Amino acid sequence: MRHGRVAKKFGRSKAHREELMASLVSHLILRSRIRTTLPKAKQARRDAEKMVTLARKGTLAARRLAAARLRSPPAVAHLFDKVVPAFAGRNGGYTRVIKTVQRRGDNAEMALLEWVASVPPAIAPPPPRAAAAKTADLPDEKKAVATGKA
Repeated sequence: MRHGRVAKKFGRSKAHREELMASLVSHLILRSRIRTTLPKAKQARRDAEKMVTLARKGTLAARRLAAARLRSPPAVAHLFDKVVPAFAGRNGGYTRVIKTVQRRGDNAEMALLEWVASVPPAIAPPPPRAAAAKTADLPDEKKAVATGKA
């Protein structure tokens, strides 16, 4: 029985699950918004809130704990330098989960996980993907084949 158990296992081993959550929270810190499945977003939200609460202490011990859990030095630096000052007057509730459309391949519920306050991203978001961008570098004969006009 799962009495008192909050975290989901996601069908992964403990080490894999810890790496997954560390990666999701690090990317949230660096990019200010991530898109993932709803259960992963809910679990990553718990971990991200704990990281901000830990970082608000501002001590060396807190920085070392954050570095051990996030496993990303740029994410730790951005967390302490940019994210924590954005939430100076706030006691919890640092993130929001917004449900989006279901994923096309397996119909999984998708969600956006983002900060409530405006935190500048450390990494610029990637440009939107478009079909025209994929065929822009191809010769004319191959463009016709790629677009189905052959």
